[in-house]
Amino acid sequence: MAEDFDLVILGGGTGGYVAAIRAAQLGLKTAVVEKGKLGGTCLHKGCIPSKALLRSAEVYQTAVKSEEFGIVTGDVKVDFLKVQERKNKVVDQLYKGVQHLMKQGKITVYEGLGRILGPSIFSPMPGTISVEMNNGSENEMLIPQNVIIATGSRPKTLPGLAIDGELVLTSDEALKLQSLPKSMIIVGGGVIGIEWASMLNDFGVEVTVLEYADRIIPTEDHDISSEMLLLLKKKGVKFVIGAKVLPDTLKTDDSVTISAEVKGSVEEFTAEKMLVSVGRSANVEGIGLENTEIVKEKGFIETNDFFQTKESHIYAIGDCIGGLQLAHVASHEGITAVEHIAGQKPERLDYSLISKCVYSSPEAASVGLTEEQANKEGYDLKIGKFPFRAVGKALVFGEADGFVKIIADKRTDDILGVHMIGPHVTDMISEAGLAKVLDATPWEIGKTIHPHPSLSEAIGEAALAVDGRAIHS
Repeated sequence: MAEDFDLVILGGGTGGYVAAIRAAQLGLKTAVVEKGKLGGTCLHKGCIPSKALLRSAEVYQTAVKSEEFGIVTGDVKVDFLKVQERKNKVVDQLYKGVQHLMKQGKITVYEGLGRILGPSIFSPMPGTISVEMNNGSENEMLIPQNVIIATGSRPKTLPGLAIDGELVLTSDEALKLQSLPKSMIIVGGGVIGIEWASMLNDFGVEVTVLEYADRIIPTEDHDISSEMLLLLKKKGVKFVIGAKVLPDTLKTDDSVTISAEVKGSVEEFTAEKMLVSVGRSANVEGIGLENTEIVKEKGFIETNDFFQTKESHIYAIGDCIGGLQLAHVASHEGITAVEHIAGQKPERLDYSLISKCVYSSPEAASVGLTEEQANKEGYDLKIGKFPFRAVGKALVFGEADGFVKIIADKRTDDILGVHMIGPHVTDMISEAGLAKVLDATPWEIGKTIHPHPSLSEAIGEAALAVDGRAIHS
């Protein structure tokens, strides 16, 4: 039996389910088709479970160092099965919350794989959705006025480097580990690789990171990359920069051995397991794109500023369109797409206003242009930096490494970018994000009275430092 909808969303991840909620708020009859679990990668294989593990690693390190605070705990051990049990409880609680939101919004959820059909008896345009149900029942036919593709992404590997799920892992398999390895090679020093390197190191695992580029987290400001490298090395993480991994040298038995070309010579590396963290590929296969005029570029779906594809009634959001592959980005792309469908005339999403975070220890966070980007765009810059070691709350926490860096336009005084590394900066970056939205100046942030003692004092001092007015430096 066919059913009509105003909107059908393929994918119930963060982008998809948020889009569905906004559509329901606007009175659109909405359905979500999800072949896995509502919440998608972020909730089940990414953001939430990895941060739960990172939190356990942080607590472990706090306990290990507790005598520095005058607290004697005795022998501290990691019970990794309980760590995983806690992670699963957090995920399950949030999963139930998403299910509740779907019921509350009267959003129909189909558990199965949705495929876009071409013109048919149901519609003269492509867009009818055939749902292959997970329970094996007859396919459901959905006839929407509009479609949003929100099918997400999956970890990719290097050509010729096979993932066996036992010794050679992606983040999907790593999240399911039932015990900690003694050692781990991590291929890739981007955000995900660095978070895993930090976490495993904090749990006591010997970690070696092989990064092909000339620095880790290369999308961040150069000063942030350098500080992260310095601080993680200080904690014991080993890094090999400019390492070209050679997949055909992979050997697996009871351990993993692989070679990499480094500065013209070949070096061999061995560990108990290896994590491959080299980016993500869009999930765009098997969903019927061939039945449409939708265009793909480098494996990602092309859209306009309001996320319409070449088929104007079919939109696409999130990881499957490339760009910033972040959960909060997908959510706001979904909201923008839905409001465009509903005739709300939304503003275009300004990606320069979006904060990015690295949840390692130390944390890193940023919004706006890096110093290198700002220089390339021809701005005359003035820059303020302020270290956490001069902030009382950071010393109280015992986490005094890192700094806040603010980049401003010397001509207009506008803030161009804010970059932070140190304690709890992922919770602090939103102040900078709001400053960017309001087109604020360093003077305005400096005039904001930051409470004492607080970590946020570093933001106020960095803003003052832009004009040479920092008090505690």
